[in-house]
Amino acid sequence: MILTGLAVGIALGIVMQRGRFCVTGMLRDIFLQRSWRTFVGLLIVIAVHAVGLAALTSTGVITPTYNNFAPMAVIVGGFIFGFGIILSGGCASGTWYRSGEGLVGSWIALATYAISTAAMKDGALTGFTDVMFSWETELTTLPAMFGVSVWWFVIPFAALTAYLVRRFMILEAQRPKIARLGNQPAWKRPLHVYTAGALIGLIGVIAWPLSAAAGRNSGLGITTPTSHTLQYATTGDESYLNWGVMLVLGILVGSFIAAKATGEFRVRVADATTSVRAVVGGTMMGVGASLAGGCTVGNGMVQTSLFSFQGWIALLFIAIGVGVAAKIFLKPASVAKREAATTETYSTEESLAHATPTSAEDRVLPLNTQDTQDTQGTGTAATPAPLGGVKVATSLVSLKPAVSEKLRDLGSGYYALDSLGAVCPFPLIEAKDVMKTLQSGDHLVIDFDCTQATDAIPQWCATDGHEVTDFKETGEASWQITVKKG
Repeated sequence: MILTGLAVGIALGIVMQRGRFCVTGMLRDIFLQRSWRTFVGLLIVIAVHAVGLAALTSTGVITPTYNNFAPMAVIVGGFIFGFGIILSGGCASGTWYRSGEGLVGSWIALATYAISTAAMKDGALTGFTDVMFSWETELTTLPAMFGVSVWWFVIPFAALTAYLVRRFMILEAQRPKIARLGNQPAWKRPLHVYTAGALIGLIGVIAWPLSAAAGRNSGLGITTPTSHTLQYATTGDESYLNWGVMLVLGILVGSFIAAKATGEFRVRVADATTSVRAVVGGTMMGVGASLAGGCTVGNGMVQTSLFSFQGWIALLFIAIGVGVAAKIFLKPASVAKREAATTETYSTEESLAHATPTSAEDRVLPLNTQDTQDTQGTGTAATPAPLGGVKVATSLVSLKPAVSEKLRDLGSGYYALDSLGAVCPFPLIEAKDVMKTLQSGDHLVIDFDCTQATDAIPQWCATDGHEVTDFKETGEASWQITVKKG
């Protein structure tokens, strides 16, 4: 029976990979993009899950058990987990499926996540776990507290989710069409995040009775199965080889199958900074999820659908941890730049102090019509003599905004940004940052190999009014998109 876990995991891995379904990104977008659009995808998972599990419980097919709410463990654990998933570049399920795409940074985060989870549950850190769980309340679920059927919560929540889906779909229909990769068959195109959410919710409903039939009275879960995977691999103890272990291994297999079939698999080695963050983030994920009683799947999808105190409060503090870490760590690379309007004027000394030009001629414009006449009176602009590689004006000048040093000038208003090797969300962060330095009508050519950016960058363009003039594959798990500034 445990092989049904492998089948469920493969299906889950395929859907998550094709839907770029990442709860970390959904929570991160709330803080960095001020957007709730993708978060609604998580609400769809919860709503579908809630309806299905309520139906299965009402008919006696499953009999969920509910943990007493331990405030200190859940609150602290949720925050630590949320902070950690920003550093590791993905939540627990996201780390599993991105490992299947070939991201070495995710492999590192997955290893330290498994080690710290095992230490918290059965190893050297069990004492710390016990202390954190020492304060336990009688609270379990909201329906139990109010003494009502779970349907009193399920139906209004499903209705609210349906309203939000309709609202965001209408907004999506009103904005420019999202650019997609050219000459790509329909089966290779990513799933809409809402479609992926509905499928994941359905898979979660199917998972519970299959898991229960294998002796595991639970549904989808990542943290404990990850710990058991490590313990089985290191001890050979077959008691650890269970339905949950098959589930997480299936996610890895399903993601690999989907990525390989669509040309999105390639081993991508992380740089030193990303690797260090993955070690720290993975460790924090394991510690936090063990304390909170689950990750963004166990708490954020399953326990929330049961309307438990643990699930919803853990999700809240995971979001807070994501928000704090995002503000600290998710910033564009720092370079010398100046954001000045085209009508601003500077003296020659100020011009030299601020100049970081790729091409000096693109920066120096005459202030008045007299400066546009050459010495022969032909009406063409005179060329100032260069000084230290920067052309010097002899009077006040009006400057264009300085183009970022991150860019390579391709000429004719085209600039190149190399984001190869950058993990989500940095290709988008860097693109937004350098776009501020370009003029309307300039083109930004972005090379990247982050799978999630194939959706995130076109979404940003449609939202901010930029035009995608070209979008193509340049190799295995490598893409190039050309964006015209609006």
